[in-house]
Amino acid sequence: MHRVPLTVAFSNYDRTRPLLEGKVSIEGCEPTYFDLEPEEMFHRALHHEEFDVAELSFSNYVALRARGECPYVAIPIFPGRKFRHSGIYVRTDRGITKPQDLKGKLVGVPEYQVTAVVWMRGVLEDEYGVKPSDIRWRTGGLEQAGRTEKVALKLPAGVELELIPSTRTLSEMLASGELDAVIAPRPPSVYLKRAPNVARLFEDFVSAEKAYFKKTSIFPIMHLVGVLESKAKRYPWLPASIYKAFDAAKELALAELRSINIPPVALPWVEEMANEAMSLFGRDFWPYGVQANKATIEAFLRYHHTQGLSAKAMSIADLFAPSTLEQSKI
Repeated sequence: MHRVPLTVAFSNYDRTRPLLEGKVSIEGCEPTYFDLEPEEMFHRALHHEEFDVAELSFSNYVALRARGECPYVAIPIFPGRKFRHSGIYVRTDRGITKPQDLKGKLVGVPEYQVTAVVWMRGVLEDEYGVKPSDIRWRTGGLEQAGRTEKVALKLPAGVELELIPSTRTLSEMLASGELDAVIAPRPPSVYLKRAPNVARLFEDFVSAEKAYFKKTSIFPIMHLVGVLESKAKRYPWLPASIYKAFDAAKELALAELRSINIPPVALPWVEEMANEAMSLFGRDFWPYGVQANKATIEAFLRYHHTQGLSAKAMSIADLFAPSTLEQSKI
């Protein structure tokens, strides 16, 4: 039987590792896997179409899809997810003790359209009444100078957005007090080094994030998986086969966490953490598929459009390969 050659790029997580290790196969395919950091992977996929299948930034994908410029069509596999209350870092000498105190402040972000930042702007507005136009936004590299937006922006009226100097970084400007806060997917180095007057806005972010999930049923999606649309058209069975393989790999990872003897990672209380996650989210605490993630996807699409990042309001049907919108059941 002829097997379709397939180049597949993703990061090495417990939920993707069974593919790398050959424990799970993609039916009908002969895959070559690339284990890459997200920033490199997104750039190579979206700018150069180097991979047949790739993990993609949710925000970049939606922006390009809304403009009809994305070479990929998504599959509802979400290898990257994270609550983002932990990602707001503030100067403690500016009177910022609650989200509402960010109004009028200078807040740095690596890029305005980064998925994590889209989520936090949506959370700030929905949960705390802080609109994007209430904040004075600055963009630039978190640790490396010269970073710029990857996607052209047309922001709503009243939103102030400026680049920081090309020789500066957000981290150093937070440390010096030139910024009042930074929202970023990664902790600024000045926070990790315990620089004076730099702290998380939500110090007990785990409690805040659990309360947010209990209220909204939203588990923020950062990354999804896309397959080249040209490849999917040539092999109509391919999106469903990719979905099945990634889902099976995730199930192996969750099964290992549910039945721990020796912890698979170097954390003493992994089993207790897994049990706590199941009590909050249910047995499948990292769900794939459209129906299990409907509230999360729809919230993000609303945030993305109202923040001026997608040219039109998108629906779930606009995002995903039709054969993956529902899964068969026995």
